[in-house]
Amino acid sequence: MKTLTLLAALALVVPTARAQDYPAKPVRVVVPYVAGGNADIWARTLAQKLSESFKQSFVVENKPGANGGIGTDFVAKSAPDGYTLLAVASGPIVVNPVLYPKVPYDPLRDLAPVAQCARYQYVLVTLASSPYRTLHELLAAARANPGGLAYGSTGIGGGNHLAAELFAFATGTRFNHVPYKGSAPALADLLGGQLAFMFDTVITSVPHIRSGKLRAFAVSSARRASSLPEVPTLQEAGFAGFDMSQWQGILVPAGTPRPLVVRLNGEIVKAMRASDVHERIAVQGGNEIVTGTPEAFASLIRSELEKYGKLIKDAGITAQ
Repeated sequence: MKTLTLLAALALVVPTARAQDYPAKPVRVVVPYVAGGNADIWARTLAQKLSESFKQSFVVENKPGANGGIGTDFVAKSAPDGYTLLAVASGPIVVNPVLYPKVPYDPLRDLAPVAQCARYQYVLVTLASSPYRTLHELLAAARANPGGLAYGSTGIGGGNHLAAELFAFATGTRFNHVPYKGSAPALADLLGGQLAFMFDTVITSVPHIRSGKLRAFAVSSARRASSLPEVPTLQEAGFAGFDMSQWQGILVPAGTPRPLVVRLNGEIVKAMRASDVHERIAVQGGNEIVTGTPEAFASLIRSELEKYGKLIKDAGITAQ
């Protein structure tokens, strides 16, 4: 009986000891998108802060493809030891599972939420030199040439793809969707004149808007972006109820010891509230920093799986 009691006590102590000793080696932070996009900028900013607080390297690895599904599946199948983190936006977690007929991971079964970090919106932009000087001129051109205006996205099911599809649904127009493997190459083609417009993340478009290369029509969220206060929302532009916002957060493989999840959550929340992170992500990038417990993040994921399932069905968005 004493032996069983001792073993039970050790079972409680060992995970705690691991959490205290963690990390004993570099930690891999998987970003399931190409380098240079909104999620990549946020992940690298956070990884730097975690490297400082843990006195160990948090190394970002980009594993793009399948709207973030490749990198997400990689983490879902990794060892649940706290040495592989997923720095992800909403798409692979709450959109892929309800958009595609089959995905190789279950976001509720195979991954454990650690912390939500931020929320962001998109800005509808075109080249400053384009013939579309107003949103209404862009829509008039689309109606005159159905399917003729091309826009780029991070891929089928990406947040900016859904924003554009819902925009088409709300305005009774049709566009030509050109999927990319990330926002950076799509934005490059927009700047190069190969695309008519794009719903881009605010953090990546702001420098080009400020330099005069891009023209901003509206943001996709219910509230204006803090870094683009002069740009109206689509609701203000006359499209009632239009709201397409995304979150960013950290998840780990299911089965990761609870003490590690709790410790990671505490350090991530502290890092996201640091003044230099706020400057980079919120002031310059226009993202809203939102943090909380693993339980709150898990609740958000469950509710958004239901939300996007309904949106995709109602708008008739398919993965083809």
